[in-house]
Amino acid sequence: MADTIAVALTGASGMTYGLRLIECLVGASCKVQVLYSQVAQIVARQELDVALPARAADAQTWFAERFGTSAEQLQVYGREEWFAPLASGSNPPDAMVICPCTMGTLAAVAAGLSSNLIERAADVCLKEGRKLVLVPRETPFSTLHLENMLRLSRMGVIILPPNPGFYNQPQSINDLVDFVVARILDQLGVGHTLLVRWGEQAKQSS
Repeated sequence: MADTIAVALTGASGMTYGLRLIECLVGASCKVQVLYSQVAQIVARQELDVALPARAADAQTWFAERFGTSAEQLQVYGREEWFAPLASGSNPPDAMVICPCTMGTLAAVAAGLSSNLIERAADVCLKEGRKLVLVPRETPFSTLHLENMLRLSRMGVIILPPNPGFYNQPQSINDLVDFVVARILDQLGVGHTLLVRWGEQAKQSS
């Protein structure tokens, strides 16, 4: 299981996926490194009425209070905090997830731009052979979007659109969110009990 996971929140719709993922990683005793874009703050307010602080130090307190964790387990880094450990190949996370991921961020990662800490951390994961999972939230995908995703997939990046399944008969939005988060956790090798897996329903009902 990966011990240190970087989670980046960007300005696509679906902020609830990213926050639930962080909650589950904390619950699984992973060390979590959190980054988020300025537009992610706007989306969080619009979708969840959540005010993500602009300053990393304030965000550190906000996440600690929300998820009941400490600075030893969860650390928040600013967008231009170039001395953050995940900015260097000498101290990369075991894996990184960008959730939700905008098409702009996806394109920047595909092009290796590294113009902010989110993009740089993703670039570090690529060059160091660490797992990188992108959760692109857009519809429909343009040809350019698809070409960028194909390019990243060929580099070994996991492209995981937040498409929930319905075979487990979800009863709430939270069930739909947990389905997607469960698939992300599976890619990271982090254990969970968020859903009943395919083929297990029959065993439970027998």
